[in-house]
Amino acid sequence: MFKPMDSAESELSFFEKLWQINWVVVLLLCATASIGFAMLYSAGNGSFDPWASRQMVRFGIGLSMMLVIALVDLKFWYRYAYAIYLVALLLLAAVEFAGFGAMGAQRWINLGVIQLQPAEIMKIALVLALARYFHAANPIDLGRILYLVFPLLLVTGPTVLMVRQPDLGTALMLAAAGGVVFFLAGVRLWMFGVALTVLLAAVPVAWHFLHGYQKKRILTFLDPGSDPLGAGYHILQSKIALGSGALFGKGFLQGTQSHLNFLPEKQTDFIFTMLAEEFGLAGGLGLLVLYFFLLAYGVGISLRARCQFARLLGMGVTVTFFLYLFINIGMVMGLLPVVGVPLPMISYGGTAMLAVMIGFGLLLCVGVHRDMRIGRRGLIE
Repeated sequence: MFKPMDSAESELSFFEKLWQINWVVVLLLCATASIGFAMLYSAGNGSFDPWASRQMVRFGIGLSMMLVIALVDLKFWYRYAYAIYLVALLLLAAVEFAGFGAMGAQRWINLGVIQLQPAEIMKIALVLALARYFHAANPIDLGRILYLVFPLLLVTGPTVLMVRQPDLGTALMLAAAGGVVFFLAGVRLWMFGVALTVLLAAVPVAWHFLHGYQKKRILTFLDPGSDPLGAGYHILQSKIALGSGALFGKGFLQGTQSHLNFLPEKQTDFIFTMLAEEFGLAGGLGLLVLYFFLLAYGVGISLRARCQFARLLGMGVTVTFFLYLFINIGMVMGLLPVVGVPLPMISYGGTAMLAVMIGFGLLLCVGVHRDMRIGRRGLIE
């Protein structure tokens, strides 16, 4: 039988937990998702089918899951963090054998009721596992290289599997999120310097292992005009659409680049471009303001937690959410290479939507149980 070694929180009743949920975050998520529904309606040329209606159903399921996760005891997520990570890793490995692909990448598993992309689930599972591991860390341990071998393996394993799919963008995002958790846990800065030096030295070697289309994407990022009708087409059309939106946009359902099908992947990776074309700079900034408040609440909820596991979990989820929007918006503006990272709550996609909602469920759980303490040895018999 398990019990908490150190807990400053008495057991909360169901209604007390419900009251403790940060409902402002829930409203912000609903407002952001509503913008996504409107843009998918526009992407469907004024029809809820095929994208907006499905996204609404997925959001409803995700919202229910988020609230359930928020009400679950924080000790549960601590206890089963490694088990959740292992399940996500097995699903990611299963893509190698039972997965199916699209656009040259094998990233999904068909589970019948849903086509699951395990990489999205792994982003949250990794944060959970690292938060548990570093919760027990002493400041002295963080200066020992051997102590960091296990968490490095936690990051490296799924990253390698993602590179093999190939999904370089998600692999880099996962590595970045893991690195931020390392930093927040207190790992020495000189170790980051060593790691960065090794990575830079490995770039010429890694270049030879990239697929041809991946090399082309990077070269096109450096010079989009070198192949305007091929690899550079996406980003050139995206920039045209962004610029043509001007200050207040062309109006809802009036975007020419998107509705005349010049803009590719308008319902997924390039949906921010369509929003900026129809609602201009004002619309784009409005969405960024919603994202800013979500990030601010995420940081605030995390810092108020009294438990290291809760703080790292909350900050890890917040940083992962930030990486989603930073990479996507930077990509469509030509500031980053084109990679398959969706815009959270806006882009069409089932697994990405559920992963974001699960992440926010854990963040809300941190807020509900902010006074809970778990000893460094965690749960003991």
